[in-house]
Amino acid sequence: MPQESNARGILDPAVLDKLSSLALVARKVVEGFMSGHHISPHRGSSVEFAQHRAYSPGDELKRIDWKVFAKSERLVVKEYVEETNLSCHLLLDASESMAYSSLDWSKLDYARWCAAALAHLVIAQRDTAGLVVFDQEARQKVPPGNGAPQEAAILENLEQAEARGPTAIGEALTWLQTRLRRRGIVAIFSDFFDDIDAIVEGLRRLVFAGHEPILFRILDPQEVRFEFDGFLKLDGLEGTGVHKVDPKAIRVAYLAELEAHDQSLARQARALSIDYVPLQTNHPLDAALSTYLARRGTRARGGRY
Repeated sequence: MPQESNARGILDPAVLDKLSSLALVARKVVEGFMSGHHISPHRGSSVEFAQHRAYSPGDELKRIDWKVFAKSERLVVKEYVEETNLSCHLLLDASESMAYSSLDWSKLDYARWCAAALAHLVIAQRDTAGLVVFDQEARQKVPPGNGAPQEAAILENLEQAEARGPTAIGEALTWLQTRLRRRGIVAIFSDFFDDIDAIVEGLRRLVFAGHEPILFRILDPQEVRFEFDGFLKLDGLEGTGVHKVDPKAIRVAYLAELEAHDQSLARQARALSIDYVPLQTNHPLDAALSTYLARRGTRARGGRY
C-alpha cells in the first residue's frame, strides 16, 4: 500500500479501508488527528512532571522543590500531569441494519474505526475504556480497564463483531446503566434505527445515573440521499421482510421520515444535554475524537462526574 503523505488524509475512510488491522487504523487515525493539536492536560498530582508554580499557603511541604529553593531561595511546588482516569464506555450497535453499505465498507466497519480510534486515544491518555457490542442485547463485553492488554482486548472484540439480529437500543442502554460501576462518558455508535421513546428512556436512565452519553449517529450516504434507479428489493428494518419498491415513488416520503426521526432524536438529546454527532460513512473521523476530547476537557475542568 502506498504511504499517505498527508497526515490528515489517513482519516479518510477510503484510506482506512486499505489498512490491514484495527490496531493500525486506530493508531493512524489518532496520530493524524493529533498532528497539529496541542494537548493541554489538567494539572494535578501524578508521576509525570509538568511545571513549577509559586508556593501557596496550604500546599503540601513534600511538593516543594527544595533544590530550587537552595539555588534561588524561592519556594515553588512541583505540578504533575494528572492521571484523571476518566471512564469511557464504548457501545457498538452490531444489529443487521449496520451491515448496509453503498461503499466498500459498511456502517459497522465505520463504527468500528471510530470506536477503535477512540479506544486508542482514551487509553493513551491513561483513561479507562470498556466495550459492549449489542443488538437487542449485549453480545460481547470488555469490562473497563486501561493499558495495552485492555486496548488489545477491545480491538479484538471489535474485529469479531458481525452485523446480525434485530436491535433494541433502549433496552441495551437500560441494561448497561444497571451494570456500570463507575460513572463516565458513554459513546454510542449506531444508526439509531429504533423507537425514539425507547432510546430516550435508556438515555435518561444513563444521565440520571451520572453518566454523559455521546450519540454518534452513523448513516451511509445513500441512506441520506436515497438516489436509486430502478426497482429495489429492500429489507425491512430489523427483520420485517423483503419489500420490492419503486424508489422514486417513496423518496420524498422516506427523506421526510428520516429527517423527522433525526430531528426528534437531536431535540431529545439537547433536552438531556447530550452531544449528538451525525456522521456519514464517507466522512473523516475527526468528529468522534474531537467531541470526546471536548467532553473530557469539560469533566477535567470540573464538570459533573
